[in-house]
Amino acid sequence: MTADDTSAQTINIWGGVPGDVAGDGHSNVTLTPYLGSGRNTTLGVIVCPGGGYARHAPHEAEPIARWLNGLGHDAWVLTYRVAPHRHPLPLQDLQRAIQLVRAGQAGRAAPRSIGILGFSAGGHLCATASTQFDLGVSHATDPINHISSRPDFAVLCYPVVSFVDEVHQGCIDNLLGPHADHSARRALSAEAHVTPATPPTFIWHTAEDQSVPVGHALAFARALGGAAVPYELHVFPEGRHGLGLAEGHPAGAWTSHAAAWFERLATT
Repeated sequence: MTADDTSAQTINIWGGVPGDVAGDGHSNVTLTPYLGSGRNTTLGVIVCPGGGYARHAPHEAEPIARWLNGLGHDAWVLTYRVAPHRHPLPLQDLQRAIQLVRAGQAGRAAPRSIGILGFSAGGHLCATASTQFDLGVSHATDPINHISSRPDFAVLCYPVVSFVDEVHQGCIDNLLGPHADHSARRALSAEAHVTPATPPTFIWHTAEDQSVPVGHALAFARALGGAAVPYELHVFPEGRHGLGLAEGHPAGAWTSHAAAWFERLATT
């Protein structure tokens, strides 16, 4: 799909979907390409909209991909599995998407650097993919699994990060179930799993967010700093949860900060 073409078909990334819940009608995992009219081989970004692992927020999907096109980058919107599907299925979906883009099987030759960008629960998914990945499984029967699922960078927008502190209970219930124990919740608390191998990360949040407290972003930033992972953090004083591009709002400044950050990545 080009920036001016909305008729191109999406890519079913699995064909037959592992872990499918039979008959629920929501088992097609798709990657929708938004490919710029030029060809910038430097950066490509997979977009993961939020929705509490219950749905996908449309204003955090196509508009974000088109904004990335405007910066000269290719983008892909991932429709990952949500409830009643549970962990690890959404993570497997994002890992597969990264591998397909890296293999040049997502409508374009592979960009040099592949990033992931997520909002809210999509931010949690991206933070998880940044801290739980493999570099390829050489003995796998599927050749795609020979390819690394590590993203080269991540952008987290008002992300859910922790499943143990200041929790968003809806995300936990939808991803793990309402009776998940502390061990299961800690396993999906991304701040607890940052290592020096975690990719560079751009984070933004608002201090007023009542749905997902800014402490999530701060905790991930502290963990990145502790592991000497390059990061950039912006906390805007005003703004409700779910702002997306925040057009016409002071927090919309995140887009200019991110655009500048992409430029720095492109020259490294």
